[in-house]
Amino acid sequence: MQLNQFARLTKSQSEQITELQRIHLLPKDFTQLPFQVLAQDIFQRLFPEAHSQSTQSGQLSLLQATTELNLTAYLETIDTSFDQVVFYNVALQLLGFEMTTDFELDQPTAFMAATKLPFIDQAAFDQTTFIEALYLLLTTRSQTGLLYLDQLANRGFFADWQSDQPQFLIFNGKVQPVFDTSHLIREVVYVESSLDTDQDGQRDLLETTIFRPRETEAGLKIPALYTASPYYKGINDVDADLHNVDTTIATKPVQQPSLADLTQTPTTAPLPQPRAVNGTSMTTELNATDDSNYSLNDYFLARGFANVYAGGIGTRGSDGVRTCSSPEETASTTAIIEWLAGNRRAFTNRTDGIEIKAWWCNHQVAMTGKSYLGTLATAAATTGVEGLKTIVAEAAISSWYDYYRENGLVVAPIDCQGEDADVLAKLCQTRQKDAADHALSGTFFADQLKALQEGQDRITGNYNAFWAARNYRDNLANLNCDVILVHGLNDWNVKLQNAGALWDLLRDQPVNKKLFLHQGEHIYMNNIQSIDFTDMMNLWFTYQLLGIENQAVTKLPAVTIQDNAQEATWTTQADWLAPNNPTTTFWLNEQTLSTNATENAPLTTFKDDGVAAFRAQKISTTAWQDALIADQSSFTGNRLRFLGFPLTEPLIIDGRIQFRTRVAVNTERGLLSVLVIDYGQFNRLGTTPAVLAAKGQQLGYQWRYDDLKEFKLNRPSNYQVITKGHINLQNRHNSYQTDAVTPNEFYDITLDLQPTHYDLTAGHQLGLLVYATDMGMTIREEQAFVYQVDLAASQLIVPHLND
Repeated sequence: MQLNQFARLTKSQSEQITELQRIHLLPKDFTQLPFQVLAQDIFQRLFPEAHSQSTQSGQLSLLQATTELNLTAYLETIDTSFDQVVFYNVALQLLGFEMTTDFELDQPTAFMAATKLPFIDQAAFDQTTFIEALYLLLTTRSQTGLLYLDQLANRGFFADWQSDQPQFLIFNGKVQPVFDTSHLIREVVYVESSLDTDQDGQRDLLETTIFRPRETEAGLKIPALYTASPYYKGINDVDADLHNVDTTIATKPVQQPSLADLTQTPTTAPLPQPRAVNGTSMTTELNATDDSNYSLNDYFLARGFANVYAGGIGTRGSDGVRTCSSPEETASTTAIIEWLAGNRRAFTNRTDGIEIKAWWCNHQVAMTGKSYLGTLATAAATTGVEGLKTIVAEAAISSWYDYYRENGLVVAPIDCQGEDADVLAKLCQTRQKDAADHALSGTFFADQLKALQEGQDRITGNYNAFWAARNYRDNLANLNCDVILVHGLNDWNVKLQNAGALWDLLRDQPVNKKLFLHQGEHIYMNNIQSIDFTDMMNLWFTYQLLGIENQAVTKLPAVTIQDNAQEATWTTQADWLAPNNPTTTFWLNEQTLSTNATENAPLTTFKDDGVAAFRAQKISTTAWQDALIADQSSFTGNRLRFLGFPLTEPLIIDGRIQFRTRVAVNTERGLLSVLVIDYGQFNRLGTTPAVLAAKGQQLGYQWRYDDLKEFKLNRPSNYQVITKGHINLQNRHNSYQTDAVTPNEFYDITLDLQPTHYDLTAGHQLGLLVYATDMGMTIREEQAFVYQVDLAASQLIVPHLND
């Protein structure tokens, strides 16, 4: 176990005293108290659930101080100093660690050093050092991953904090959970957009759900965490609408458009006039019955930040139609921000024209969310909308072409074969769940689906005007808010190019930006035990939304990466995908990878005829990949495999591995797929975090819980995929230009694989697989094409950190 911590601030002695007194842990007259009395008083205050001195003393007696004395007894023995070993014996128990199971009473600091818990290395503490150690303890992570002060708060330490003049409480640069979550205001408003996507002659109203502390009723202005979630009001069943992927890859006509040709000028009908305002109100007319559904937001709700959820156009309760992340969906996302910032109208209901303002909001907004939710945060950020201070975009799409396509191929997100933009739009068009609403919009939406199907173009797989309109990176010049990107290094749903290409552009953008890369798949990371991500977000939001100067920009590392070779290990670096990273070139020769160029390397062939066997065996795409990578299987003839020698030194891969080759195919069309693999029988870190404790993290006093999770080393495995990539041979120059393929003629191919960061440790082997049809991601055409690869012109170029 390691409890990495990046968000703790170092405070001066005077600042520590001020903050400890602010939270009522250190008495105002502490300098007048004997040290023994002060220590007894402070330890008793660490049990807010105990309401009498006798009960508090009983709680202290449950803590073992030495092999002979409990804490109550030990406190009777002290005069002017406190033994360091005793202090940390007690501190570890307060933090939730168990004596003998986790640590030994005679050496608590040995466990703390191994676990990365901070401590003061001094044999005995006088009053000054005792206060310093106390402050450090409050800002130390507990066994649940939360800070000890969070644990105290969860037990009622701040239960009676607020007064008639409610306020935020800042400790160690972060906002504390002093708000009453048992009496939240739960309300719904209807934000008027500047859209009429269902063309009914009225501007689309967007149902918006708000959860805010009741303390706002006393006049406290608070920031908003806004999650744009098309899934918030449910989803539709679209299994019957998935596209058939067992079909032919088209032979495409030669086309050489320029990127400028792909710019699409929107043709919009005149916008209806705004609704008439017939009155104003400060109270809503509809209570929210749906719940907040993101635990990071819930954590901040207890700290006084409003939670705002809106599905946007076409979702249940709103007007309009879904168009799968078109500019219209972006506009419906930013409309909510504009209302929160005081720049747009909303109404208490759909018909009466009673306007309501976000009067409780301080006009400072952050966006949060994963996948489509984080994608819409990215889209909103690239508009430069006023009021949006920062986004935390997790596993977010920055270009929808990079989600559903790749280098001129239809390439599905993993486990989503047959999905496309039209299917996703139908999944989220939840207006149809209300029958009368569906009667109004269903026919129109069906027509819009046809337009989506034509625009997405599953025939060629080329980049076109449809995808250009959904490429948020083209609008990055508008971005003026700070950005946090979070992505899984094993996420094959939203592939890493989405984060990598955006990070490349953000590098020179004059905003603050941070990047987190974990070892998971398509997951959130706020409940991972080994890193204080939630606390880092607290530091970040306290600065961004409350204006507290707390060193957040400089304190948080630029790039934080979870190591894949060992548990609970996080490293930091100044950049990711740095253009000046060194590279190593591996040459292909028969079945080996070598750093030495090989003369007279042969031509070699493989056959792409595995679709029939895949269907006949009725195996999963995961089982197919295992078979493709294995030493021998029924799919061995469908790939070329090249193995490097076992490494004598670790190789920390960082960047886009590039595969260069010359290839021919015996037909007029074809594709190449490439896997780069870590080979060898080793215990590898799992890509799905294990649940350490169900509901192991409490998010506030008498408030919600989240599971505590961690990535654990699995049983030994033979391989792990490092990265992959796919390319249509007709798109060998770029994703929008189509060139002819003449049967059996060789073409030079350069394929940049998905960006990554991977610690390939000593003893492991770097492996390369070259094949064509990818059962889990590409179109599966049943044929028997033969590919020839010129190994003399083939190489794998690997960027890395270590020379």
